[in-house]
Amino acid sequence: MGGSSAGVLVPSVSKADEMGASVTPLAVSSSETTDVAGAPAAEGETVPDGSRDGAAVEADAERDRDLLCPICMGVIKDAFLTACGHCFCYMCIVTHLNNKSDCPCCGNYLTKSHLYPNFLLNKLLKKQCVRQIAKSASPIEHLRVALKQVQTDMQFIKDDINAVEKHRTELYRVRERYSVKLRMLFDDPIPTKLWAPTADQHNSILISNSRNSRSSLVRTGSDNLQIRSNDVTAQLNHQEHQRKDAFSGSETSSLIQSGRVIARKRKIQAQFKELQECYLQKRRLGASQSHHPKEKVDAKVREGYHVGLEDFQSILTTFTKYSRLRVIAELRHGDLFHSANIVSSIEFDCDDEYFATAGVSKRIKVFEFSTVLNQPSEVNCPVVELATRSKLSCLSWNKYSKNVIASSDYEGIVTVWDVTTRQSIMEYEEHEKRAWSVDFSRTEPSMLVSGSDDCKVKVWSTKQEASVINIDMKANICCVKYNPGSSVHVAVGSADHKIHYFDLRNTSSPLCVFKGHWKAVSYVKFLSTNELASASTDSTLRLWDVNGTCPVRTFVGHTNEKNFVGLTVNNEYIACGSETNEVCVYHKAILTPAARHKFGSWDLDDAEDDAGLYFISAVCWKSDSPTMLAANSQGTIKVLVLAA
Repeated sequence: MGGSSAGVLVPSVSKADEMGASVTPLAVSSSETTDVAGAPAAEGETVPDGSRDGAAVEADAERDRDLLCPICMGVIKDAFLTACGHCFCYMCIVTHLNNKSDCPCCGNYLTKSHLYPNFLLNKLLKKQCVRQIAKSASPIEHLRVALKQVQTDMQFIKDDINAVEKHRTELYRVRERYSVKLRMLFDDPIPTKLWAPTADQHNSILISNSRNSRSSLVRTGSDNLQIRSNDVTAQLNHQEHQRKDAFSGSETSSLIQSGRVIARKRKIQAQFKELQECYLQKRRLGASQSHHPKEKVDAKVREGYHVGLEDFQSILTTFTKYSRLRVIAELRHGDLFHSANIVSSIEFDCDDEYFATAGVSKRIKVFEFSTVLNQPSEVNCPVVELATRSKLSCLSWNKYSKNVIASSDYEGIVTVWDVTTRQSIMEYEEHEKRAWSVDFSRTEPSMLVSGSDDCKVKVWSTKQEASVINIDMKANICCVKYNPGSSVHVAVGSADHKIHYFDLRNTSSPLCVFKGHWKAVSYVKFLSTNELASASTDSTLRLWDVNGTCPVRTFVGHTNEKNFVGLTVNNEYIACGSETNEVCVYHKAILTPAARHKFGSWDLDDAEDDAGLYFISAVCWKSDSPTMLAANSQGTIKVLVLAA
């Protein structure tokens, strides 16, 4: 941390540990080859495959035999499990039980009420069937399948084009009807409308003054006629001005609207390939689900539109809505004479009224958001400032109380603070090394979780002084995050390149392990109860479905090779920092950034090469709004908003 360019490096598995598992099998394989081959093979002779390949073949054959139905001796179809633990084809076991009431394998008493569907085996059998078809299929068969998919996609496109054109025609007709009505309103003569009330007023004056002299009556009528004429002229002039203003305003708004349309078209053209993949993915998914009755009802959101097209239209609308990040406020977190300005963490409170920052300056600073927006950057001071003993790595506001905030530091201490009294409520010192991450549960406000370089995940309760759950892992823990819809599910990112998803009721093994990153996982964040985003020092973000193990999408476009650069999510967008001193915002359905913003340097001498000196170190969305906070390693904090 010698200078402002020194970043907080993400832990990584050492090369010896990483390669150890692969080096040993390689040596064993070589020795086995020597033993099997014995002497070098004579010219023209064939070297045998060896016992290792034979054992593998036998193992495959044994596994295939385990997937056979004991009754028909064929591969199990529609697997059902008996109470005694045996699997059969559904039709086979039902046919057997129509004649007998025992298990064909063990002879135990068995009836149809003791049969249960084996979902896991059915899933495995389906995957194996697909793999076997792929292996056995000829190139011509692969080509046929590909052509069939292209034909299906072309039919999707044709159907959707017809539906969009039909909807477009309907909109055009509606627009024409309203245009005719507006023209009728503009062409309606106002003098005729104005004459009636003025004439009635004149008649009432004549009646009320019927007893006056003739000269007085004539003079009064003349005055009223003059007033009426002036009123009519004024109304006509006012209407003319209104028409001119309306036309000039409509011309201005039309120009602005056309400019936005051009910008959207350019954005679509620039990322046409990604949008095309997104459309086909949504359309295929919608088609695969349309055979369910519930999906059929959902598919009729708009007449003629398929549910997949509706989904894609929603994505396209939100994706093209914004194209840049605009700065609306800025403040300087540190001072120019202190090198430790890196902001490691930044987060809003539960009401989005205040935000807190923490970093290597050993300070937690709380700012009022509205004040930061309305005052110059030079006069912004924190409303609360808490001094800590060590450099801070992470912050987490309590999701129910804006007065409670938790921090983790470089000494491994997890502290719970009362912002009002500026005192610590609890201090947990069980971690043996630097604690990288801490997070409060959204559903259980007294619970929080932390992860550390000591390869341990600990769950704490603000009502107890010791940890309530301890999870030992094999690699450094870089990040932890509660599922927003559960107090028992936690995602853990570590230096082993994986994300481990735990159920805290049984921590002996994770529910699932997400693999895909090829470097340390530095951040994990939940977009929803089923969507998880991760960041890694392999310069990628990945989106996961917690019910599966394969990444839904991989995002590229930023640079992250060694530092913690921040990650934040909302319902539609994922934002992260970059080691090029930029903030990158991704739409969750598109692989490349939708918007960027580059931080400048305070020092004019560094302005030319600040991309190599500084990096974004923390980011945070303001709930689900288009507003976000971003901080860099120089201590600059900006309030950014997505703009068209």
